[in-house]
Amino acid sequence: MKNIHEIEIKVDEKTWTKALDESFKKAQKNVKVNGFRKGKVPRNIFEKNFGIESLYEEAINIVLPDSYSKAIEKDNLIPIIMPKIDIKEVNEKGVTILFTITTKPEVKIKKYTQLGVKKEKVSVTKKEIDDQINSLLEKYADIVIKDGKIENGDIAVIDYEGFKDDVAFDGGKAENYPLEIGSNTFIPGFEEQLIGLKAGDEKDINVTFPNDYHAEDLKGAKVVFKVKVHEVKTKELPSMNEEFFKDLGYDDITTEEQLRDLIKVDLEAKKEYEIENKYVDDLLAKAEENTQVELPEELIEEEIHRMMHQYEDNLKMQGITLEMFYKFTNSNEDALKYQMREEATKRVKYRFMLEEIATIEKVEVTDKEADKEAEDLSKKYNMTKEELIKEFGGIEAIKYELQMQKVIDIIKK
Repeated sequence: MKNIHEIEIKVDEKTWTKALDESFKKAQKNVKVNGFRKGKVPRNIFEKNFGIESLYEEAINIVLPDSYSKAIEKDNLIPIIMPKIDIKEVNEKGVTILFTITTKPEVKIKKYTQLGVKKEKVSVTKKEIDDQINSLLEKYADIVIKDGKIENGDIAVIDYEGFKDDVAFDGGKAENYPLEIGSNTFIPGFEEQLIGLKAGDEKDINVTFPNDYHAEDLKGAKVVFKVKVHEVKTKELPSMNEEFFKDLGYDDITTEEQLRDLIKVDLEAKKEYEIENKYVDDLLAKAEENTQVELPEELIEEEIHRMMHQYEDNLKMQGITLEMFYKFTNSNEDALKYQMREEATKRVKYRFMLEEIATIEKVEVTDKEADKEAEDLSKKYNMTKEELIKEFGGIEAIKYELQMQKVIDIIKK
């Protein structure tokens, strides 16, 4: 690849001797040899006991920064990731270091405007408004005990225990479990077989676990659940009146029609946001089809690493660790990384594509624009501007995000 550069740097004897001296002074502080106080061992005695080779590692660390600077200055290289470092030769007289430096790859874009991508129009149907209202009614419904048979939508309070080949299996037992019929939270076929039962009834329910079930010993297995119904509960929906509107936090709404209008506006705003995001995604995907770039594997791995950290943080917010996730999903770190590879590759390619368009279009962001963005975002997230900039990774990171947004606006136009 044209963007992979191997630069060999030889450290001269004078510089190397000085680095070895510094390495010895550092090692001397922690070394004790019989007959000498700690930190007072002479150089010749030290080397006789430990060998001059014991000083090489620290000496290499001392000369490394300056050697790396010389490597990138040699051909005016601008690295995009940390270099690979290989020690080709090292002895008392010097060291030879091979730096493998990755720079930005060549990006070729045939077309990135007038891509023929159409943006969907925002449309909210009566059914969508009805569904939203029904969802609100369900949320504020009262749960009451029902004297009758279980129907779809009811809540059955049950004891159950599962058996495979007449043997109870782990995780298949619960008492006084409230199961909403129609929620599809249980194995397919389980909830439907409860319909028609009433409090006090007992029944054996026969079901088959899905082939992709997380527990290996239960995949595709035929099992029997012994079930006892303790109670049947149902939902009593609230009336559409001012008291209900106040419960929703809408003091200025007095009629169902006003509520429907408000819900329509909210749904339109939500759809506009979703449609806009999809429109941008479709544009980027279309522009990517016209883009050629050889992606460094190290950058893809770096992006996967970043995505893994984000995923782990999201799981922690739900009280789940990565180890728990692997256990629940019967997977491992390699499997998760494999799943993320395609998305990581796309992100890296998009990044290079947008940066190249920024170069072609001479897109720049001024200090004033970045400062205003930091000010606006700090108000939005209720932080000081300084806190926001630090959280973002510095003002240059804000500039970069603004630059990328300007590029996307060019693609949209």
